[in-house]
Amino acid sequence: MVDLQSGNGPVSGVAPRGRPELEAELWELRPRLVGYCYRMLGSAADADDAAQEAMSRAWRRLDTFAGRSSLRTWVYRITTNVCLDLLAGRRRRALPADLEAPSSPTATLGEPLGDGTWVGPAPTGSIVGGADPAERAAERESVRLAFVAALQHLPPRQRAVLILRDVLSWRASEVAELLGTTTVSVNSALQRARTTLAGRAPDPAATGAAGLDDRHRDLLARYVDAFERYDIEAFVALLADDVRHTMPPFSLWLQGPTDVAAWMRGPGAGCRGSRLVPVEVNGGPGFAHYRPGDDGRLHAFSLQVVELADDRVAAVTYFLDPTLFAHFGLPTELDRAAPTAS
Repeated sequence: MVDLQSGNGPVSGVAPRGRPELEAELWELRPRLVGYCYRMLGSAADADDAAQEAMSRAWRRLDTFAGRSSLRTWVYRITTNVCLDLLAGRRRRALPADLEAPSSPTATLGEPLGDGTWVGPAPTGSIVGGADPAERAAERESVRLAFVAALQHLPPRQRAVLILRDVLSWRASEVAELLGTTTVSVNSALQRARTTLAGRAPDPAATGAAGLDDRHRDLLARYVDAFERYDIEAFVALLADDVRHTMPPFSLWLQGPTDVAAWMRGPGAGCRGSRLVPVEVNGGPGFAHYRPGDDGRLHAFSLQVVELADDRVAAVTYFLDPTLFAHFGLPTELDRAAPTAS
């Protein structure tokens, strides 16, 4: 087997022999493959598993690589097949706003839906692999939560075509070779995919590529300050008029500052005294949210993904799943006296 988590190569005694240049190129592809699988599958855990399986298959077959296509095309073909197999028969992952209308701020959370229901968050460092700064900026935009959720509306093969063509900038002929089809079919699938996505997600190549500016950083600092002081008026003043607050694994979600304020003063009041720790998530800003417990310590509660638009907070997705903290290398408890990480 291959030690894929460490990125240090194969376990001794299993490596194919005599192809060191291909072995090195294969390992360089791994970060890109994880990001590709994440966009395809909408789950960081599934993406890790799919990339590991694809790398294992490629490693075992490396001696059979004949060079009729590039190694990149060959490995991505293996990876695409792994993803398509995993997607066969599955319902698409979504965010709560995709499933039903906004809820009343007095509604109860209800029963959580299964993990397979939701598009999940991913650490930026595990799904963005470009070396060039401009390339990395474009990649970060293409793993934004809203964009990955929009991708899930596409049939799997159309999804692969759009990611390869519009995100990874492959030529139509390369995608056709990978999928075993024609350039005409690829271009047709791409047009249908673009039509489906129109209005559902921002253009990943055109929005926010410069990253956070001083205005955004100031907005996030005020967001943290207001949330930690639990100053509801100051907090909702930062929100866009159509802001969305969603809380997977629950389908309940809220829209608009008034309903958000009512929720925070009502069912959400248990978050008073919380602390937010910045994290890199889905190519943008996020926070690990620790809520006070009866033992006097702060406990992992939710992972917040924050989406900004101009000078306002456009959406906050609270992933109410403390098990996510380990995936981001975060502790599950904090001392109340400990300073917030910067």
